[in-house]
Amino acid sequence: MSLRLTLTKLFMRLFVKTRLRRLTDPAPARHELERAANRLFCAPPFAWYREATLAGGHGAQRALWIETRPATRPALANKIILYFHGGGFIAGSPDTHRKLLARLAWMTGLRICAPDYRKAPEDPFPAAVEDCVAAYKHLIQKGYRPENIILGGDSAGGGLVFSLLAEIDGVLPFPRAVFAFSPIVDLRFTSPSFDENAKNDPLLPSDRRDLVTDHYLAGASAQNVRASPVLHRYKSTPPPAFFQFSTTEILRDESLRMAEVLRAVGGQVTLDEWPDAPHVWVILDGLLPEARQALRQAADFITRQFHDETRAES
Repeated sequence: MSLRLTLTKLFMRLFVKTRLRRLTDPAPARHELERAANRLFCAPPFAWYREATLAGGHGAQRALWIETRPATRPALANKIILYFHGGGFIAGSPDTHRKLLARLAWMTGLRICAPDYRKAPEDPFPAAVEDCVAAYKHLIQKGYRPENIILGGDSAGGGLVFSLLAEIDGVLPFPRAVFAFSPIVDLRFTSPSFDENAKNDPLLPSDRRDLVTDHYLAGASAQNVRASPVLHRYKSTPPPAFFQFSTTEILRDESLRMAEVLRAVGGQVTLDEWPDAPHVWVILDGLLPEARQALRQAADFITRQFHDETRAES
């Protein structure tokens, strides 16, 4: 563990986790995440962002297209990443994650589309799920073939990745592959790690599950597979999946349990388990050496999905 990671975890435990424990209104959390994204997060050189509009569950929704350089290989020109940001279903946006995604675009050579799905409490469940499914359908209607789409997300956005898979299972073709950084896939909060890692997690307070149940579910049942996609039983073989998570975070078992569901129906799963790292530490790329190393692991998984095409080109 680097000294930077040790100091970052200490800061998170003393200030961020304590702040989240006292949170009652989502507005301050949104503002603080936006401010941290602007001041602390790092982007690679020549990052390019373009505003766009996608079809959403309620009509039009904003999205951000992110790239860092033209596709260096023609075989990658029509291949993209559709990414759902995290933030506990109440905070975050494509803007808070744009620097992380710019680095991922640099590493993979792929363009990234990040929808600004609706957040609670203004728009509770299932608004976010509807918007993410609509974004996927929109890209297909615009000519992007499902086998050329990689689906990804972190935390709540990682959960939305699997909510989308549950929604389109047997209805639409699956994407080429999926990846998730510490997703939350069971809003019943039954994973043992919520209690086992309550003290070990330097960022997320296990006792504030009400932030999701009260604001996002807002009375809806967590038994619904759109809210808890770990409950979905697949009709078709799911696409290859990559999970990255820390052994000491409260969401550890969410990845392990979702991986079991996918493997049970023939899915190929890669688990990238890291010791003693904070939740979604890859967002601190440029600040933590562990973030760059972890993001490289995810980028390698993504580029392997198109290995045959790029090899044929060369």
